[in-house]
Parts: sequence; C-alpha cells; structure tokens
Amino acid sequence: MNFFATDYSIQSGPKFRSVNPVNNELLAAYPFLSEELLLKQMEQAQESFQEYWKPQTIDERVSLLRLIGKDLEENLEVYARLITQEMGKPITESRAEIRKCKLLCDHFCEAAPAYLADEIINDKSYITKQALGAILGIMPWNFPFWQSFRFAIPAILSGNVVFLKPAPNVPQCALAIESMFVKAIGRSGVFTNLFIKEWQVAALIKHSFVQGVALTGSDRAGEAVGQMAGKALKKCVLELGGADAFIVLADADLEKAAEAAVSSRMKCGGQTCISAKRWILVAEIAEAFTEKVKEKMSAIKIGDPFDPQTELSALARPDLVQNLERQITESIALGAKVILEGGAKEARGNFFSPMIIGAVSPGMPLYEEEVFGPVASLFVVENEAAAIALANDTVYGLGASIWTNDLAKAKKVAVQIEAGAVAINNFVSSHPALPFGGIKRSGFGKELGKAGMLEFVNQKTVVIG
Repeated sequence: MNFFATDYSIQSGPKFRSVNPVNNELLAAYPFLSEELLLKQMEQAQESFQEYWKPQTIDERVSLLRLIGKDLEENLEVYARLITQEMGKPITESRAEIRKCKLLCDHFCEAAPAYLADEIINDKSYITKQALGAILGIMPWNFPFWQSFRFAIPAILSGNVVFLKPAPNVPQCALAIESMFVKAIGRSGVFTNLFIKEWQVAALIKHSFVQGVALTGSDRAGEAVGQMAGKALKKCVLELGGADAFIVLADADLEKAAEAAVSSRMKCGGQTCISAKRWILVAEIAEAFTEKVKEKMSAIKIGDPFDPQTELSALARPDLVQNLERQITESIALGAKVILEGGAKEARGNFFSPMIIGAVSPGMPLYEEEVFGPVASLFVVENEAAAIALANDTVYGLGASIWTNDLAKAKKVAVQIEAGAVAINNFVSSHPALPFGGIKRSGFGKELGKAGMLEFVNQKTVVIG
C-alpha cells in the first residue's frame, strides 16, 4: 500500500536535499510540490477533516495515536539512524529524541481527554473545546522528529488535521513521520507532509481551511511568518531563538554546575534554542568554574556520529560553520578573548571543535545574536544583581538556569529573570506535561502541556438561558 499522497519520483525541478553532514554527500532529493499537487493534498486534508477525523471521539483518536507510540518503540533504531544520517547529531542523542517522542505520545494520549473535557463554570454555563481545521507546522531540522511531534500530536488529538512544512535538509525524516501517522490512522490527509517553497507557504496561510500556524525557527523566520499570519488573521504560535543565561552564584555546587553547563551547551552540537549559551559567573567562583569547564570541553570526543562514544559530531550544514566563524572573528576583532581554542576543522564534513569566548560585550555578534553551535560565551560579574541584569540584557527570552544551594534565593532570582522558563540547579529542558515557549524575540504562545494543547482549539462558551 502506498501511504503517501504524492509520488515524488515522477517530478523534476529544484528539490529538498538530504545531505550527510559528515562528508556533505547527497543522500536523497525530493522536488517541491507543484501548485496542482499542493491543491490536491489540501483537498484530501479537507475531506479527511470533515468526513473522518473531526467526527471521531477523543477516545477513538487516542486509540489510533497510541499506535504511533508503539511504532516509535519498535522502530527506535531505524528512526534514530535516520536523524543522525540527515542532521549529524550523535546516535545516542537521536535515540533519546525518539524516546522523548514516545514519552510525548504517552503523555498526551493519557492527558488529552482531561485537557479537552468541558470546563464547567456554573450550572448555567460551560466551555467546550472544538477543533478548528488545518494547522500548518513549519518545523526546523535540529530535532526533526521531536519538533514535528511536539506540534502535531496535540493538534491532531484535538481533532485538527495538520500540514508539516519540514526543513529542506531533513526530508527523509519528514517522510518517515508522515508514513508513521498515515499507517496508524489508516488514511492520508490527517498528517500531510508538504515539500513547498516560501511563496507556497504564504498561499497556504491565506487559505480559508488553514486556521493556525506553528513555527519553530529563527526570530527572522518568526517575523515573516507572524506577518503572514497576522495579515490573514490566523492564530500563530512562534517558538524562536534563544540566548539562554546560565547563572552560577557563589554558593553553587561548581562540579555539578560545570557538568551541566557543558552538557547543555554541547547537546545537539550546540544547535538548540534552549542551550546554555551565556555562562554568567560571580567573580569569586569564576576562576574555579572556568578551569572546570575548560577541562570538560577539552575532553569531549569528536567524531563519527554512529560511534556510541562520540559526544560531538558534524554540524548540520556548512553555512552554520561559516556563520559561527563570522560571529567569532568579528567579536574577536572588537575585543573578545579566546579562553578555549577550537573552531572549524580541516575536513570534508562540517566539524567544529568546542570553544569558550570571554570578554564578550555589547555590539559584538556573540553578544547580540543567537549562537548556534558548540561555542559558549563566558561572563564574569560582581554580584547577583549584576548577573540578573546581564541575563536580561538580551532581545531573547526563552530560558535561563540558576545555580545556588540557597533555594529561597534561587526562587527570588527566578522571578526577576525575563524568560519563558527558568531551571534551578539544572539546565533548561522541555517535558510534555509542562508549557513551553518564550517572550520578547523568542516568540509567543505555548507548546506542550494543557496550555499548548488549547492553543489550536476553539474554546467555545455555552450559556444556558
């Protein structure tokens, strides 16, 4: 049985390209959809929504989507290897990504009936939650399965159908995800993968069937998509860039803090929005902490992503390496200092050794821009107040970490941090049960948890006279 609505083999023209980041060799290529095929996909999705998916009860939807979790568990290695092959992260991290998708499926299949239940206000009024139609997800490449699942599972369980516009460099992951959903649900049109161009995205957002847009990407992409959605009067959720502060106070456990700082910064090759990008240290522990992180960063094993001992492999694309080099070079020219040497390696792939940069100040690219790669900026401040001020001195507001053995102090600092999430004595991460999203140029709206599930439903008030 052919589970895909489109036969990509018969088309010609520009393509989505899957390229191995380790050696930059082409793995596969898929053409952009023609206007005719895009309309056909949309018609199929509209039919599936009206005649099949919307009428389903929440229990019926849950029973079908539980098959997704089963598929993830049974084919974990297949999907993990596909992630590593297309975007380069170590196989151990790819396996963890698939396990997290399974956790997400399990959580929402358990919690969705309660999240979507009618909310009784009094004996004369209640709020009921209803599906909207089609939700467009514009998703990135750094977590090709997790980001797609984070958007799609709650939307689909709510009774919506979804379109996925994947990043151009992870098309095989997108096709695998589509196949998984179609097999579980038993038909096309509930989850539809679209290999489309930017102008087609704009046309899709304008279409009356599309009722919402979810984007995970850069703040520049957020500006563009937000403008399109606003002009079309469509709800959107934007999860954008980050420059997360990692604050280490004088009474912190330095060994645990250093381990967490490096682990957070190196995850996914440093190519994640919630990575600990800015290490902010109070002066009295700065020297000791710096020595610990230098030692740990220097010991990171770089190499073949399929080697289970590898901790850091190639970045996803050559342009990411080039942009990192630009940010570092321009910042050094403005006075930044290298604390740990590293950088691009002379190889066919997109390898970049970890670096720590100090003396970073306003006006430098490392200060003003999101840094996507294994490069940490290290700051030394006089006291707690200065740490808070520096943490907030950014256009981003996604997450932050606070390290101290004084929990009462940590809670007071957390209140003052301008971010969508704060972790105390841990690095920032996401969990299916907890709302996730940023403020300022890190976006708006929530994903995950009850708040995330209700972003794309009609919370309809019903009043009895």
